[in-house]
Amino acid sequence: MSAVRDAVVARIRREGAIPFDAFVDVALYGDGGFFTRARGAGRAGRDFVTSPEVGPLFGALVARAVDEWWHAFDAPDPFLVIEAGAGRGRLAADVLAAQPDCATALRYVLVERSAALRRAQRELVTVEPFEDALGPVVRVDDDAPLPVLGMGPIVTALDDLPAVAFDGVVIANELLDNLPFRIVERTRDGWTEVRVGLRDGDLVEALVPATPELVIEANLVMLDAPVGARLPVPLGIPDWLHRCAVALRRGVLLVVDYAATADQLVARGPDGWLRTYRKHDRGVAPLLAPGEQDITIDVPVEYLVRVAARAGFRLERDGTQADWLADLGIDQLTSAAREQWDARAHVGDLDALRHRSRVTEAAALVDPAGLGAHRVLVFTR
Repeated sequence: MSAVRDAVVARIRREGAIPFDAFVDVALYGDGGFFTRARGAGRAGRDFVTSPEVGPLFGALVARAVDEWWHAFDAPDPFLVIEAGAGRGRLAADVLAAQPDCATALRYVLVERSAALRRAQRELVTVEPFEDALGPVVRVDDDAPLPVLGMGPIVTALDDLPAVAFDGVVIANELLDNLPFRIVERTRDGWTEVRVGLRDGDLVEALVPATPELVIEANLVMLDAPVGARLPVPLGIPDWLHRCAVALRRGVLLVVDYAATADQLVARGPDGWLRTYRKHDRGVAPLLAPGEQDITIDVPVEYLVRVAARAGFRLERDGTQADWLADLGIDQLTSAAREQWDARAHVGDLDALRHRSRVTEAAALVDPAGLGAHRVLVFTR
């Protein structure tokens, strides 16, 4: 058995059947877990491709969105952008490479729980101490310290959301689908919880009555679920949103993720909304290889919107990634790149290849059967 599986088995023997979120936490972040070994997004030697890993175009378009919000906030300096679940820093590197208008004011904070991935960030960006992201400052007589302007961009890294209040932007690209979640099943008598137990040495599902607290959250996912339906209840999202609300005094929360309505989740069934990934392919069932593969869900949209409102966030936009990128000008960028490629294809130099690559990237980012179907939700507070 792997160290991760040993840890899961030991915990079950000690505590009895464990909730699914406890199992996933050990599988992904426990000693020897999937993300502790710097697994995850990327191409060669990685396990799945997210939008930033397709190429720099996604980051260039995110930079446009960040600029729009910066101008809407009257161009503050410093301007904090917190990327939660930043992985190895690919998106941050591409946003900076796009040279946004807000660059001289920009403080970009990479939040990543995995120490191995935080170390990998230094291969792509220059990471400074966190204190520098909020400074430097000067004092004028006995007045409060004033920030020194025009010092950006400054990039720093943390293992959790900063414990200071700020105005700015929080970006969560394919993060919420990895936050802790429980699984419930609807019976004639109400909700039961699907836990992880042990039988004859194998990890198996174990059904137990849902606690009153879990029933409340499950009803926020879908109140009138049909008998037999199984649904995810991402209990990690309310806590994460609350911490975002504490940190974000005024600004924008951008969520880009696998997400679906409750009706869609029921129609897909757990084989559709509960997925594993390994080496750029779908993995095996979650209980078969803990620690060896990523485990994700489709985020229930209604639940996300309801708990976000509970945390004080207002939903401003809900649509597909393809539509969001179209509003940011991906079509114009693609047309310009295609024209340049057509003009220089006979030369075949690096500049021509760069333009061809941009066309290919754009197609992947808006593909309705792939990344283009990601849900983009923009909240403000």
